[in-house]
Amino acid sequence: MKGNTNKIIWLTGASSGIGEALAYELSLRGHKLILSARNKKQLISVKERCKYPECVAILPLDLADFGTVSNNVKTAVSIYGRIDILINNAGISQRSLIMDTDLEVYEKLINVNYLGTVALTKEVLPHFISERSGHFVTVTSLMGKFGSPYRSGYCAAKHALHGFFDVFRMEHEKDGIDVTLVCPGFVQTKVAINALIGDGSSQNRNDQATEQGMPPEIFARKMIRAIEKKKYEVYIGGKEIKGIYLKRFYPKLLHKIVLRSQYR
Repeated sequence: MKGNTNKIIWLTGASSGIGEALAYELSLRGHKLILSARNKKQLISVKERCKYPECVAILPLDLADFGTVSNNVKTAVSIYGRIDILINNAGISQRSLIMDTDLEVYEKLINVNYLGTVALTKEVLPHFISERSGHFVTVTSLMGKFGSPYRSGYCAAKHALHGFFDVFRMEHEKDGIDVTLVCPGFVQTKVAINALIGDGSSQNRNDQATEQGMPPEIFARKMIRAIEKKKYEVYIGGKEIKGIYLKRFYPKLLHKIVLRSQYR
């Protein structure tokens, strides 16, 4: 993206948090944007605050509604005539113990965080293949690399994304397609407030780790640099990133540290 102000970028989960911050930063750099999320009113508000709102299109999208994916992709491509980058950012978190979590909550977490992303990616794939270029950027989480209590379904879905996109990269490198996995640590968003609890309702409160996390605008700039470099995988956050390396070399130590943590 660096040095080129004419990339066409489709961004999901664009109505708040990381997605909102990305929209502002990408617009500032002169890229043409397609912003998607469920809440059209919030998308319009984000569009109006972008540097170049005339180069921002709105496309409401519910990732869990698989039946609408094909038509939404056709609409997205028709807006500017092509898509250069798809940023899979939409998702929902969880804060509940396994024994207290309804199966329907796990189903929703998988449908939104994993299967919805897979469905959208598969529908965009033929377009990228026909163009002999394209870049899939998927926001997973550090929880896609190691686990933490109260996040079993969220961790499972994020781990699944890593398995899928690692294989995806291998299969479609020959087609000129790039894949970047972005793993946020704690970022100051509403992810904890909107997180699902055991009965499927929202937690409706923040947590200490999220409140003290990285400001979303700083995160967005770091993420954009990783996209520009076409990194395979990037970890963005604070000291929680050390969990990646502890998991690899000292898994028992990581287990003890996470259990001692007061972060919920």
